Amino acid sequence: MPLPRSLARANRVGLNRVVVLVAGHLPGFGLVHHRGRRSGRAYTTPVNVFRMGNGYRFAPTYGANSDWVRNVLAAGEFDLTVRGRNVHLVDPKLETDRSARWAPGPVAFVLRRLGADTYLQCRQVST
Repeated sequence: MPLPRSLARANRVGLNRVVVLVAGHLPGFGLVHHRGRRSGRAYTTPVNVFRMGNGYRFAPTYGANSDWVRNVLAAGEFDLTVRGRNVHLVDPKLETDRSARWAPGPVAFVLRRLGADTYLQCRQVST
């Protein structure tokens, strides 16, 4: 089972405000820049993200029903800040892999323990 929604709410109010300052530069982390499905409001969400081929793979540790996941799926595109650079991503798709072999060892271990077997795969647009 992914992390509880109550923890996500607490992080959004507290921890995320600090994490957003560094997540766009740390390995394994990034910042998803997306718009609300109904409000159109701009959001920035710190995430776990890993380079995979011509795109990126995200570990939605709060589950596939997280607002940021639903927003990028609805929009079909979004921007990502990763290791200090901005990239544009398209074709977001949810996929399932219980083994999490795509993630680095310690991350895969945590994802398996949480039962977070769904990931978001996106393709980078060449610029």
